[in-house]
Amino acid sequence: MSATTPAGAQPYYFVPAPSRHPASAAFGLLLIIFGASQWVNGAPWAAWVVLGGFVLWAFVLQQWFRQAIGESEGGLYGKRIDVSFRWSMSWFIFSEVMFFSAFFGALYWVRRHALPDLGDLDNAILWPDFKAVWPSVAPGYTGSPAGTIEPFATMGPWPIPTLNTAILLSSGVTVTIAHHALVANHRARAIVFMWLTVLLGITFLGFQAYEYMHAYSELNLKLSSGAYGSTFFMLTGFHGFHVFIGMLMLLFITIRIMRGHFTPDRHFGFEGAAWYWHFVDVVWLGLYIVVYWL
Repeated sequence: MSATTPAGAQPYYFVPAPSRHPASAAFGLLLIIFGASQWVNGAPWAAWVVLGGFVLWAFVLQQWFRQAIGESEGGLYGKRIDVSFRWSMSWFIFSEVMFFSAFFGALYWVRRHALPDLGDLDNAILWPDFKAVWPSVAPGYTGSPAGTIEPFATMGPWPIPTLNTAILLSSGVTVTIAHHALVANHRARAIVFMWLTVLLGITFLGFQAYEYMHAYSELNLKLSSGAYGSTFFMLTGFHGFHVFIGMLMLLFITIRIMRGHFTPDRHFGFEGAAWYWHFVDVVWLGLYIVVYWL
């Protein structure tokens, strides 16, 4: 993707040799999913299976990406491969849009349909003390007419979620500045702003970790806290995982820039990571409004 080679030097379309990497990565993911399913059911050995799956998965991806970078720097990727990468990244981000849409849709359905239906007259005989209000904050409210859910407090937008919003928006600006610097062949400036973007991503994750500790220890807000707790942690947790992945992508791209892998006109590896980071920013804006304010 980033190599500069004489015209006509690249193959018409590069087809890599048969590789073990897809099967190895799939096996690592299988270990993670199987281990996690047994972990939540109390199997004492399952945590080690999950850890082994992550170690195998990380090792395979490291080898796979190193091979791809070597092919790119070796001049094997021409314009047709560049177009393939762009389409692949576009469809990947589209799949992520659908992924988060499912969770936003679940939150919408609970608040606008399931909750009012449970609180109508048809269900008054079954749950006479049920109050169809959002969010639930105590036994007898949404999702716990029998008191099976412990009382908890909801998470407001101040101060950490708002700080994290400013951090992510700032990181979108810094990665854009880095991109313009790379296009202008100001490599040192691009490196500085890329490192700043990575640090902002790490700061976001640190604040979110503190927010989770605050939720568990002081608000008694957990994944098991009814529909509110499950949707809150699923949305913010999966988004935090995507921030972590995006931060790693930007970190590796920064290292590649420092090694001189990209040129002003051949740098889709950078662009793909930036696309992903902007997607993460947009998802957070929707999450910040829907989850913390509404």
